[in-house]
Amino acid sequence: MEFITKSKDETIALAKRLGHFLKAGDFLALKGDLAGGKTTFTKGLGLALDIHEVINSPTFNILKIYHGKIDLYHIDAYRLENNDYDLGFEDLMDEGLTVCEWPEYFLAYLPENYLTVEFTYLDENTRRLTFKAKGKHYEEILKEFKDADAMS
Repeated sequence: MEFITKSKDETIALAKRLGHFLKAGDFLALKGDLAGGKTTFTKGLGLALDIHEVINSPTFNILKIYHGKIDLYHIDAYRLENNDYDLGFEDLMDEGLTVCEWPEYFLAYLPENYLTVEFTYLDENTRRLTFKAKGKHYEEILKEFKDADAMS
């Protein structure tokens, strides 16, 4: 499933709509280049979860936790490349919504099933977001999301 967003506000709105279908224990893998829109997308998820804190990139912290209807665990795995740390992330993942930027550096921690959102930079304001489900649960989420989008 693909969407084209033409502004940060459209990216946030798309993520906010998706966020209404997600629950504690869900895992999103956000892939794309620097400045691709991954953190902007996470801000929209935060709005769906009634998070009132400013969401920004956890690049230098690796993990930021935000509290809302359910907790949001925002991971930036970029700095984990070539490291084999035991960070204990598995303990968190069942308790909130986990969003991981740069999942290719987080392979040891990826759950068996998850939703991937791939961001393709088209121009300064425009992004293509490609959603891919791994597992029946995420296939159902995408179906509900698509059906709701068609109705709006």
